Amino acid sequence: MIEVLRNPSYAKLFSAQVIALLGTGLLTVALGLLAFDIAGGDAGLVLGTAMTIKMIAYVAVSPVMSALTVRLPRKPVLISADLLRLAVALALPMVDQAWQIYVLIFILQAASATFTPTFQAVIPEVLPDERQYTRALSLSRLAYDTESLVSPMIAAALLTVVAYNNLFIGTALGFFASTVLVLSTRFPAITPAEPAPFLDRLTLGARIFWRTPQLRSLLAMNLVVAAASAMVIVNTVVLVQGPLQRPEADVALLLAAYGAGSMIVALIIPRLLDKVADQPVMLVGAGVLPVGLVAMAAAIAVPTGQAQWIGLLIIWLLLGAATSLVLTPSARLLRRASTEESRPAVFAAQFSLSHACFLLTYPTAGALGAWLGLPDTALILAGLGLFGAILAVAAWRPRFHSGLTSP
Repeated sequence: MIEVLRNPSYAKLFSAQVIALLGTGLLTVALGLLAFDIAGGDAGLVLGTAMTIKMIAYVAVSPVMSALTVRLPRKPVLISADLLRLAVALALPMVDQAWQIYVLIFILQAASATFTPTFQAVIPEVLPDERQYTRALSLSRLAYDTESLVSPMIAAALLTVVAYNNLFIGTALGFFASTVLVLSTRFPAITPAEPAPFLDRLTLGARIFWRTPQLRSLLAMNLVVAAASAMVIVNTVVLVQGPLQRPEADVALLLAAYGAGSMIVALIIPRLLDKVADQPVMLVGAGVLPVGLVAMAAAIAVPTGQAQWIGLLIIWLLLGAATSLVLTPSARLLRRASTEESRPAVFAAQFSLSHACFLLTYPTAGALGAWLGLPDTALILAGLGLFGAILAVAAWRPRFHSGLTSP
């Protein structure tokens, strides 16, 4: 897997991704503390609103910015987005009103909704060999999972010696380092897209999704992943601190099990995909997720002491592994279903549509968890995931058709 880092352009871009992720992790911790400073007991409402704004920005902004920037060189687009994120990180320590947080978070996430799909669309051009590209996807998955574990520990260590506002400076330094690395990277020559009406450019990615069976299947699998991930992300702390009455450290332990499952799959999947097609791998992952949610509901509803806790750790591990089985190969589908010109639009569509699924499942997991309880919520989300898995199987066809891969 590490062999792809011998490509100097990819090595710099991967380093930029890792550093920016760590900076974003620091921002997440600092933002929670800032919200508490401003809103006190209503900090959860502030953070919930900020997360909703984040998802709205991801869903709405990504295809628009892809359409607006499709004829621009990708390096300045990435640099501009990073500089905008840097400016927001520097501005956040100066806010003293909740509405200011909302405005800055929208700007920050709009910049991320521009940066991330553009960045993802560049990597297939930097690594045209599919074997190397698959290993790059695994490294990217590992980077996300490692960040979720490492960033809170770095933030905790820094908070022992500095005030939380200084974490925003760390975030800004991360975006600055990302900017420098992107600036120093040699990008492959990419032919600008042909001129087209704005509406055509805006809907290009969605149209390619609609007419490509495997991408319609991927859209359904996005719903499966969102159903399971929302239950884990939203309700892990509720489960551990509520029904289980376990210490706060066990929240991190349970989430670490989820991340560990994802990391294990990310390590083994390059060799697996050398021998097995994407279809069975991804569909197995999509099938395991609703089963895991049913197992979660059963484990929560039938307390059995320490055996229950061990069972939950195993379930979280399996859910993380199944999520990675779906997500890690997904960019291979996007790459094959697009051309050099249409690739930014396709990656932007996946970014937008996948986060639209989270916009549905996050509030569902939170509201139903409070209203019906966690076991029933897990079962309802399992039903939603099963529906998505059935749609995914029905939509997939064995091979891409060349007539479907052009814009």
